[in-house]
Amino acid sequence: MDFEDSPEEAEFRAQARAWLEENAAEYKTPRPQPGSEAEMVKDAKAWQAKKAAGRYAAITWPEEVGGMGGTPMQKVIFEQESGAYHLPPNVFAIGLGMCIPTMMAYATPEQLKYHVPRALSGEDIWCQLFSEPASGSDLAGLRTKAEKDGDEWVINGQKIWTSGAQISDWGILITRTDPTVPKHKGLTMFFLDMHSPGVEVRPIKQISGARGFNEVYFTDVRIPDSQRLGEVGNGWKVSLTTLMNERLSISESDNRGVNIDTMLELARKVETESGPAIKDKAVREQLAEWYAKYHGLRNGRYRTMTALSQGDTPGPESSINKAVNAPMLQDMAALGLDLIDQAGLLYDPELEGFRRAFQDAYLGSPGLRIAGGTDEVMRNIIAERVLGLPGDIRVDKDVPFKDIPTGSS
Repeated sequence: MDFEDSPEEAEFRAQARAWLEENAAEYKTPRPQPGSEAEMVKDAKAWQAKKAAGRYAAITWPEEVGGMGGTPMQKVIFEQESGAYHLPPNVFAIGLGMCIPTMMAYATPEQLKYHVPRALSGEDIWCQLFSEPASGSDLAGLRTKAEKDGDEWVINGQKIWTSGAQISDWGILITRTDPTVPKHKGLTMFFLDMHSPGVEVRPIKQISGARGFNEVYFTDVRIPDSQRLGEVGNGWKVSLTTLMNERLSISESDNRGVNIDTMLELARKVETESGPAIKDKAVREQLAEWYAKYHGLRNGRYRTMTALSQGDTPGPESSINKAVNAPMLQDMAALGLDLIDQAGLLYDPELEGFRRAFQDAYLGSPGLRIAGGTDEVMRNIIAERVLGLPGDIRVDKDVPFKDIPTGSS
């Protein structure tokens, strides 16, 4: 495989670099943290609007929906060039990476004409309403009910760990519409306005101090049938489109806060009793392992993105990247904290150049091993769908959902 830019890719890189130099100059150096969540969202929306105007918000999407009609490699190149800037948090990743692709597969042309441009330009933020207190890894065990009432559906139930719900305008929601059939067959997907009467969002404070996750309660929330995605009872199939894109999105992460480049830089800077940490055999061995994994993950992402550019749906291969990437980030953060010692707690860039990156990664990385499917779920997917091994025994597979025993049974 040739990792050098082709002439066309080199031309695009120069074009992207010039556009960033003109439009992202204010992000060239670290900026003060926003004083509030509202200010952070305002900054993120302003940057998203700039990218949309320049057609960089969704490089691989067709021009007719606001994209550039570009290639997966052009997307990679733009992300590489963007990595040199201290950009606002990407609060649109779930919407553009998971929700809108699901909408594109199942929503009507009129709905897409309204929602896609608003999501691309940053006017609307989307969230994904899937996990529940009793159904995280086993999504098909969800209990949020949708009951038909004329041309509307009445929703009652609870979701949890919903990223960005507190700032979202719209969400995609999977519900149970028929408890008399096996759990995978009685589900239906919708999209809804997060400001609808009966929707209550309660932020969850995380160990890192952040409040990005939420509980979301639905009390007699009414959704028109026109906002149903896919057929009634076919929600599991619709959700797989979202989940595959979610795992691809998570596995695509280049760990911008902590990655192999950060670790190499740290190992060169930190002095141990015997000299620079990078001279230590144990540290070098660990760095070499991560370096090999990093490039393996990158090549896996390129292969998946090539498939996407050819119109294919993300496949189970995304699970391989996620299963490797999340534990690797956790291990990197742990070694980083060991090497940097008490300076890892500092945030002032004048005192500590890594700006508490390792602390944030250490506290946040365990969540990546759960979000989008736990390590165990990923291994099952790899075993069954990639390697073709026999599936796990699932005793409730053909049992009507209402007859599955619960903890209180």
